[in-house]
Formats: sequence, structure tokens, C-alpha cells
Amino acid sequence: MPFDLQIIQNFYQKLPSLVAAVRNELARPLTLSEKILYAHLSPDNPLKPYNRGAHYVLFNPDRVAMQDATAQMALLQFMNAGKSKTAVPTTVHCDHLIEADCGAAKDLGLALTQNKEVYDFLSTVSAKYGIGFWKPGAGIIHQVILENYAFPGGMMIGTDSHTVNAGGLGMVAIGVGGADAVDVMVGMPWELKLPKLIGIKLSGKLNGWASPKDIILKVAGLLTVKGGTGCIVEYFGEGAESLSCTGKATICNMGAEIGATTSIFGYDDKMGNYLRATGRLEIAAMADANKTNLYSDAEVLANPEKYYDSVIEINLSELEPYINGPFTPDLATPLSQFADFIKKNNYPEKLEVGLIGSCTNSSYEDLTRAASLARQAKANNLQPKAEFIINPGSEQVRYTAERDGLLADFNAIGGVVMANACGPCIGQWNRHNNPDKNNSIITSFNRNFAKRADGNPKTHNFVASPEIVTAFTIAGSMTFNPLKDTLINEKGEQVKLQEPSGVELPLKGFDVEDAGYQAPPADASGVTISVSPTSERLQLLRPFAEWDGNDIYNMGLLIKVKGKCTTDHISMAGKWLTYRGHLDNISNNLLIGAVNAFNDETNKVKNYITGEYEAVPASARIYKFMDMPSIVIGDENYGEGSSREHAAMEPRHLGVKVVLVKSFARIHETNLKKQGVLALTFANKADYDLIQEDDTFDLNGLTSFSPDKPLILTINHIDDSKNTIHVNHTYNQSQIEWFKNGSALNVIRKQNK
Repeated sequence: MPFDLQIIQNFYQKLPSLVAAVRNELARPLTLSEKILYAHLSPDNPLKPYNRGAHYVLFNPDRVAMQDATAQMALLQFMNAGKSKTAVPTTVHCDHLIEADCGAAKDLGLALTQNKEVYDFLSTVSAKYGIGFWKPGAGIIHQVILENYAFPGGMMIGTDSHTVNAGGLGMVAIGVGGADAVDVMVGMPWELKLPKLIGIKLSGKLNGWASPKDIILKVAGLLTVKGGTGCIVEYFGEGAESLSCTGKATICNMGAEIGATTSIFGYDDKMGNYLRATGRLEIAAMADANKTNLYSDAEVLANPEKYYDSVIEINLSELEPYINGPFTPDLATPLSQFADFIKKNNYPEKLEVGLIGSCTNSSYEDLTRAASLARQAKANNLQPKAEFIINPGSEQVRYTAERDGLLADFNAIGGVVMANACGPCIGQWNRHNNPDKNNSIITSFNRNFAKRADGNPKTHNFVASPEIVTAFTIAGSMTFNPLKDTLINEKGEQVKLQEPSGVELPLKGFDVEDAGYQAPPADASGVTISVSPTSERLQLLRPFAEWDGNDIYNMGLLIKVKGKCTTDHISMAGKWLTYRGHLDNISNNLLIGAVNAFNDETNKVKNYITGEYEAVPASARIYKFMDMPSIVIGDENYGEGSSREHAAMEPRHLGVKVVLVKSFARIHETNLKKQGVLALTFANKADYDLIQEDDTFDLNGLTSFSPDKPLILTINHIDDSKNTIHVNHTYNQSQIEWFKNGSALNVIRKQNK
């Protein structure tokens, strides 16, 4: 029986009347996103028109999902919330802590040993609070969610930015920080500024080497890494209906890279087929019966410009493969221009490693298309000239792929199949050929920030579809164009790769022996949770201090960040995943990847108290020890990337009071607010240039802190001169209460008492 069947049945029974009421209240046709959002309005919000991009609205999501790296901190917070069980269905998925090294079996065995303390903690906390637990090796959270939990018309939040993957199955799925997840887990409504809507009309049909991944790679180039901020991206049109369900999920997944709140497709036959193939016949039947409520109204589809805030049109019949990067996922180059792009920029032409998988492209269909090229290579005596690594998305996908011979196809050309886990995509990769020189890798992942995959700043990481990655890996060259170029095989013959072919769903159905799920016990009274006070990996949380009621004076400058600063720069992954459950230990990576605007170096900042250059965390600890508050200054789209709330909890823990930037990425701004850090923006972005290395800062206006009212920042220079500037914020009254109480969790704790 499908998970949560009764809850989904109840939802579908109410959906027609909910949508009818919304249509009547708004007095106009509805987009799909509006139907789902308004259908999940909290009773605390009256049914009325809310302004997109302006009004904060309360919602009641259907479920919460967490991966193991973020679940540790989220559950440590939930343990302090005063509840005995989660209020909505919740799951934990162990996919982040398994390092890709030698191969699936050995790597998983080592992870089980190395991470036993963390896995035991997550397992027992899940059992204690009624949470479903997916064991290490079960698969990547987003693929497992798509296979088991996502349903058309539903609403979910997850403590990972790629939660949006479930939009491929018609769900409004949104990445959040752990404190947001706690809101929903304790039964409180969840707050979100009502997103604007970007409509993307897809016409035509993909052909040849083009794949669903190329759609989002092109969109990323059009919208950039912040073009979707505060928006839901809704895909529609005949081209959308031609895409497989997992292809749709790929597109939604990488929508996180344009800053979108989420992305979504309307319900269609492809989704119904996927539901049935994954054993959810009852849900498919209910979705079929509700089909008109699970895509945008006909008037919207006929005249999208009237109902979306902006509209983009893409003809899939004309779309060619794209390759994005390096160092940013929105640098999009068509395959036909890519060789010239590589040569013009003097990027390394030799390809060192090709990697396929990750939460973005690890479905059965993805593996079949890549495997079709592997079979061609084997049949034509082509030995890949680059290392080849494969991460299946779930145990169900892996087991089925092995049964159908796909893994053997990869092995036959030297491919190494790693565990069903994130692996290299999030820096969990023991790279065997990591040269101390400029080098190129190509992946079917979603992010390619500097140092993300292998910790090497000289690695040029490019993103493409699994089939393009496989073709490039066979060629061993970044200037290879499989549409027109030939390769020389071991016999000296010229070989041209033919178009990849794939299968959406396994002809013999999906199969698995042990999917890796552990259900919570019916009676959890005997379950105990223990955290050793001497543990290096887990640390019980202490509440953050409440605001003292005063303005903030004499803040030291921790760092003025120059350029791109993602959550990877603020709180790195890789080896630091070890400490995701220990706030003090992981705070030793605070902002070590950010570039100091005054010396263009990382992890080297001038400390106001000592006058010496220190590592960023060390400088923060000096300020904290001396009881001197500190401030972080940032550039545009500060905090883009992963949803990790550690990037907000670490500065809070080390005494940062204010983060002042030109603009924020959505999730990080919310995370800072939740943890009691003041998230502010320059009213005049040019004021960023006023900040000097030895400045101190005073923030006034907090005693009358209110929505839409700017605060006043005084910049005190070392020569006794001053600049006084306005700084803006987006706090509403309830968020101001988070700040006053020290954190959102403190508010929850008081309410539960």
C-alpha cells in the first residue's frame, strides 16, 4: 500500500471544493501553483486574494523530508520544541555521509562504521518521534521521495534546496532550513511570501541528443542564478506533456540553481504512468479523477501573459544540448559553440573525470540513455579516456538497473558504480586523480561552484546531461562534439557515436529486495536518545539569547565579502559534513571559503581587536570572547545554493549580529531570520563601497523595529569620520518576534510551554 494513502485520499476528496472556492474568491482563472497554494492555506489565513511577491502567507504542508546532513540539526531543534510526535508525516534519508571512493559495497560498509554514532542518533530520534527512516544505501532523498511520497497537487517542505525535485510529479515542494521544518513538524503553519509566477511554455518535442536537462540548462542561462528568486516556475504546453515524469523532475530539481522557490509541471499521462509503475495505482486513479484541478485553467494556458508575471517560450524541437559552467550553473553554452568556448577561455581541454547520477539525473531513464552509449563504446572498441563514475538514485533504481544489465554496460567500459548516495555532488568524493593544476571534470549534477566536488579550486566543473557526460568521458576531451565528431578506436578505426536511446520506465517493471525503509514503532515509549557530552559529532543545543532591548553599538567587521558567496562558501560541505550535528565544531568552517574584499584572499581577515590577520572563525571567536558584536558585509545574491541552515546558525553561534548585503537568496535570508540574526540589505547598493577594513558599526532603530521601516547604520572609520546610511529589511511582525525572542525556536518553545 502507498505511504500516507488515507491522508492523500482526504486531500483529493476536498480538492474540487477548495479549488472552486478559490476560483470564486479570486474571480478569475487559476494557475496550477495558485490552486495548490490556496488549497493549502492555513486556517489562520482567510481565503482572499493575496498579492504575489508582497504578502506573507501561512500554509499547512502535507509532509516534511530531511536528509541526514540537515536532519541532525533540525531534529536537535525539534527535540527542544516540546512535542512527543511530529504533526505531519516526516522522513529522514541517509544519503549525504557516504563518500565515493572504491565502489558501492566497500564505501557503504565504511560509511556505516564511520558514521555509526550519527546514524544511530537519527534512527532513534526518528523512532521516538514517529518519523520514517530511510537507511544508508536506500538512495538519494529526492529520488526516493519521487518514487514513494510525491503526489500531484500536494505540498511539501524539505531541508534540502533540491526538494523542488518533486515538482516533476505535480507537487509544490520547497526547500527550507531546519527551523522552518520544525514549524511544520510541531503542527504550526509555515510562512512564505507568496511567490510570483514565471510561466515557461514548452512547444515541440525533444529529439536526438537533447534531453530534459538541456531545458533547465538553457533556462538557467536565461534567468541567471537569481532570476527565479521569489518565484515559482511553472512549465506548460505540448512540449511539457511529452517529457517523462523523471525528466520533469530533473528540470524542477535544477530550478534551485536559478533561485526559484520551486518549479512545477501540471498533471498528465506521463505522471500517471510513473505513479502506476512505482506501485501507486490508487493515487494515479485519484489524480486522474481530479485532473482538471491539477493543471492550470484553460484560459491561463491560452493567454499565459495575462496570468503569469513573466513568460518564456522554448521550442523543444530546436533545442540543442547545453553545457553549463565552469564555477557557476548559469553560464550556459550550446554544444555547437562549446569547443570554441573552451579554447577562447583557455580552459583545460583534457577531461579528467565524467560523473553521472546525483539527485538531478539518476533515474532509470537517465541510466538507460547513458548505458546505450556505453554499449556503443564497447561494441566499437572505444575505451573511455577519462575516469567514469556512476551514482544510482535509489536502491530500487540500482536493483532494477542491475537486473536489466545497465550496470554491466558501465562496468564493461571501466565505469565504477558508487553507492546510492549524493557522493561527489556534495563533495563526498575521494578523488583518485586530483591534480594540483587546472583540470576539467564534467557531471550530470546541479551545482558546480569552485571546490564543491573535490575541494580543488583549480577544478573546472561543467554540468551537462548524463548522455553528454558519457560521450565526453569516452572521448576524454572537452572539445568533442558527438553530433559531428568521430573518435579513433583501439583498431585505428574512425567511430561516430549514434544518438542515445532510453527507456522511460523498465519494461519488466521496477523491482527491489530491500528498499531500505525503517518504519517507526507503534509504541516508542521504550526508545531512548543519547548524545554523549564528549561527542565530536553531536551536541545538544542551547537556546540562543533573547534581544537585550537595545540598539547595537561598536560592531566589529568580521568580513566584507567580495563576489559570489554561496552557502558552500559560508559553511562548506565535504569533510565538514562530519560535524553537521555539532554546532561548535562545525562553526570552525564559518566563511572560510568567502573572498575578503580587502585582500582577495579566503579565510584571512583583519581582526579589529588584535590588529592581526586571522582565520575568519578564529577572528569571530576573539570578538565573541571579548563580548564585541560583529557584522558580515556581503555582495549580490548572498547565500545562494544549498538550504543548509548551518550557514545561519554558525554566525549566530559566533556572535554575528548583522548580515548586511546587496541582496539575499531566499532560503538563506529566511534561515538568518529564524536564528535571530538581522538580515539587512543596503538601501543604496553603492554604500557597499563605503565599508573600510578597520570600520566599526552602530545599528539604530531596533527599539522601534517594525515592518517596512528602514534601520540606520553608522559606519565609524578609523580616522573618526562617519557615514550614516539606511539599511532595509523584509521582516513582518511575527519575524520581528523571532528576533526579539532570540530565534523562531524560542518562540515555539514558549508557545508549547
